Amino acid sequence: MDVTERDRLVEAARQAATRAYAPYSHFAVGAALLGEDGRVYVGCNVENASYGLCLCAERNALFHAVACGCRAFRALAIVAPKPSTPCGACRQALAEFCGPTLEIFLAAHDPAVPPTRTFLADLFPNPFTC
Repeated sequence: MDVTERDRLVEAARQAATRAYAPYSHFAVGAALLGEDGRVYVGCNVENASYGLCLCAERNALFHAVACGCRAFRALAIVAPKPSTPCGACRQALAEFCGPTLEIFLAAHDPAVPPTRTFLADLFPNPFTC
């Protein structure tokens, strides 16, 4: 992925983070998932007073993409107050649709902090499979 495409994806995630509903953690996260179809699917974290009902930005973006008919993905950008990796549940959900070669960019709300690059295989080497 070239820098321009990466920056476009990170900016989409940064915008999604501004729409997060995080009154409990105050940790607004945005995610942008680039589909093989070339579209960008965004999501943000949505918290709830019953913590088990919260939805992470990464799964929100993934489920949005699936609802729109996309099932193959090239890259994911995650923006949070500080660069943060997906939780275990999100890693498992991403593994189901994206596979180990998914390129992931971790970025901060502050655009002066450069994003770091990793792959799903590095973050989640042994996903559950049936």
